[in-house]
Amino acid sequence: MECRIGNLELKSRVFLAPMLEPNDVAFRLLCKRAGCGLTWTGMTSALSRKKLDLDDRPMLQLFGNSSKGIESFMRRYDSEVRGWDFNLGCPSKLSKRLGHGACLSDVIVIREILEVMRSCTDKPLTVKIRKSDLAFDILRICEEVGVDAICIHARTVSQGYSGDVDYEFALKVKKRSGIPVIFSGVSRFECVDKILKDFDFVMLGRLAIGHPEVFGDKGDVSFGKYLELARKFGLFFRQIKYQAMNFSKGLVGGKRLRMALIEARDVEDVERIMKKD
Repeated sequence: MECRIGNLELKSRVFLAPMLEPNDVAFRLLCKRAGCGLTWTGMTSALSRKKLDLDDRPMLQLFGNSSKGIESFMRRYDSEVRGWDFNLGCPSKLSKRLGHGACLSDVIVIREILEVMRSCTDKPLTVKIRKSDLAFDILRICEEVGVDAICIHARTVSQGYSGDVDYEFALKVKKRSGIPVIFSGVSRFECVDKILKDFDFVMLGRLAIGHPEVFGDKGDVSFGKYLELARKFGLFFRQIKYQAMNFSKGLVGGKRLRMALIEARDVEDVERIMKKD
């Protein structure tokens, strides 16, 4: 199967799913180093003025309920990314309250946003959706607008990130799609080979948190390497501590490490604790 999205050639069909907290630039770079075919940022507002670190040249994921600010934002960052994604999959309480993510149900607005995004870049444009009554309407819009791939997370908004994925629903999306389909919602790494027989690509989300080695390379992707990158990019202590907690899961003595990390007061404390591993 061809390993390509739009005009982008890829070395792997396994991607890092967009996640808000875990996907800082240091973690994305580690996943890329481990063999990840493509990394996604967490959700980003086109109205944000926050500095973005895009050294891994990720897919930059936007969210919102209007096209306001999208054109100027994309013009500013298009040269720094490998492509763009629009989030129609987030089930959070904030998404419900503000009507974005999986809770944006106005297909006219969805079309307008995707048309603006498509007009702003020649790079790959993807859309992430959930299982819903609108899924096939959104698929049709994506095909008509010229979106390069669609990602299906086959859980409903009410399920959030728990419960069984409706694999049959995802297969229906694949069968009816005229563009590549990325499967999201993997619960066990052992399922990846089967998924790649049925779908064009697969995203790993929670399975990858604290474990960039799931992308293939179990060598140079330790917490120590994460910390080097985190310092390089000036990541905040709170984020580094959060990632240390993630990296400790699955380690022998991991619970002991996490108990010690709770008391950490600076990056040096975190480094000292994690070196005990």
